[in-house]
Amino acid sequence: MTHHPYPHLFSPIAIGNKQIKNRIISTGHDTCLPTNDLVNDDLVAYHEARASGGCGLIVLQVSGVHETARYTSHLLMANDDACIKGYRRLADMCHSYGTHVFGQLFHPGREIMETAGGMQPVAYSASAVPSERFHQMPRAMSLGLIDEVIQGYANAAYRMQAAGLDGVEIVASHGYLPAQFLSPRTNRRQDKYGHKPLLFLQEILDAVRLKTGPEFIIGLRLSEHERDPNGLQSEETMQAAILLEPKLDYISITAGTSNTAAGAIHIAPPMTTEHAYLACASARFKQQLNIPVIAAGRINQPQMAEQILATGQADLCGMTRALICDPKMPNKAQLGNNDTIRACIGCNQACIGHFHKGVPISCIQYPETGRELTYSNQPMAATPKRVMVIGGGPAGMKAAQTAAQRGHTVSLYEASPRLGGQALLAQLIPQRAEFGGLVTNLEQELRSLKVTIHLNTPMNKALAISEAPEAIIVATGAKPYWPDFERSGTMQVADAWQILQDEVSVGKNVLIADWRSDWIGMGVAEKLALQGCNVTLAVNGLYAGEMLQSYVRDSIAGRLHTLGVRIVPYARLFGCDDDTVYMQHSITDAAMLFEQTDTLALSLGHERVDGLIEQLKGIAPIHPIGDCLAPRTAEEAVLDGLQIGFEL
Repeated sequence: MTHHPYPHLFSPIAIGNKQIKNRIISTGHDTCLPTNDLVNDDLVAYHEARASGGCGLIVLQVSGVHETARYTSHLLMANDDACIKGYRRLADMCHSYGTHVFGQLFHPGREIMETAGGMQPVAYSASAVPSERFHQMPRAMSLGLIDEVIQGYANAAYRMQAAGLDGVEIVASHGYLPAQFLSPRTNRRQDKYGHKPLLFLQEILDAVRLKTGPEFIIGLRLSEHERDPNGLQSEETMQAAILLEPKLDYISITAGTSNTAAGAIHIAPPMTTEHAYLACASARFKQQLNIPVIAAGRINQPQMAEQILATGQADLCGMTRALICDPKMPNKAQLGNNDTIRACIGCNQACIGHFHKGVPISCIQYPETGRELTYSNQPMAATPKRVMVIGGGPAGMKAAQTAAQRGHTVSLYEASPRLGGQALLAQLIPQRAEFGGLVTNLEQELRSLKVTIHLNTPMNKALAISEAPEAIIVATGAKPYWPDFERSGTMQVADAWQILQDEVSVGKNVLIADWRSDWIGMGVAEKLALQGCNVTLAVNGLYAGEMLQSYVRDSIAGRLHTLGVRIVPYARLFGCDDDTVYMQHSITDAAMLFEQTDTLALSLGHERVDGLIEQLKGIAPIHPIGDCLAPRTAEEAVLDGLQIGFEL
């Protein structure tokens, strides 16, 4: 028998009285898929992709246990018997694939993001201590409300048990209500719940156990450290875990808090965070406890998870974004098909980024995620065609991959020596090297599908005619946008692409004109500051990174602050001369002068490169996608590629 590459990852483990088939977990995460607070077809299809892909355990997204637990307008609610039918559908579906499934019992306390009506909510907490990030001032809970909420946890667990779920997980992580009772900084009560900060959680666990019986699995999710000076510290959470262990079947370890910008980054740590960075923390809990310990935190590859398990740092691994990016990852790993695994790059754009916008989550590399009902079954093309794809960036690569998968004969033409387009530039930004994984993953899929790839091959009309395609996909991308602006004198002006590729020698004092308010301007600022330049980032927006997912933005903003980069908002480029950049305040049009500037760096977005569309008219139907259709981001480019590949 051949030696399995992941012996620990694919060994079963007992949690309570259940045998989990492997150690790969999809941990609780919001999807924005539910409608009317209930499980629907979209959510079942989403989890079916992960269950059929071989995941051992699925922990569902949070379910509110009481009316006051609505922290967004699109969560699941378990405070009414109407929820049972939907949970039963999920349980039956997961069990049909041999996957176990737990529900998450949730109350945010003061951590309320938004409400259905757009009004400021009445938020409740242990005490009236404000939430820094969501700017809510909560009411201290009355004893009557505390009893009601505890009963809410028990009743929600009972409904999930009735629906056939295998267990429940109490969310005491990320500064949510149980953590607000646990911390002496947020629990300033003078009653029994103040004198015994653990009492609230103990009573929840006792009430759930009483209602569901000894066989039902009860777990706890805990932040090992809230990464907030006023939040829970490691010794406090360890003490709580040790005291609560007799009431628990397992513990799930994470970090951070929803309460602060710095703490919230750990809810879905971006690519600037080290891989598997919480393994040492979970190891400390494993040393102190006898129940199974789950580790999470940027574990995006099976070999990484295997290492954590083999060294005894945890018993199971939360690999949530890895499964968002590649739902079939467990099955591929078990079969030893490592090269075919699409690895998460931690960009946060379409997963938690979509959630923060209130739209269903997806993945920039795998837009089929969250759209399972539309794209999970890609039918073979009724009449296979000869498809020509022009441009080997993310849009062209995804179009070629999808068309080839559906049975078309695909040839891809790229003018440069490498596939990847702008993603090759993105990986040059400090701490964004992982973005190149987008290219590696798509390229691997193209080669496995035998797509014919022509590098160093600029397209022209004669070549297109000679290849006789039946469909032409144009994905020729974009180039940096240089607007007309008043320019006199000798100041060096360069765009972000030139700077990232080290094509220009940048002066000591640099001003970056940043219209896009995304990670390009911030990334160029970080690169130049690290090189020793004095950098001013002048943003035509409310703040740097306004277009970015908040955890990505905040992690870069923290580094720019440390590097001494000056950030000026509301700044519109007007012109430059020998040593001064002239800008206008975008609200008042008042002049803003930046004197003693050596280099003006432009991060002003992109313009389409679409000349071929007109030239190739009449040869075959033409489909422009990606930036040559309209300059956007890699996410739209890949989705455009999927859609056209699906429609041909």
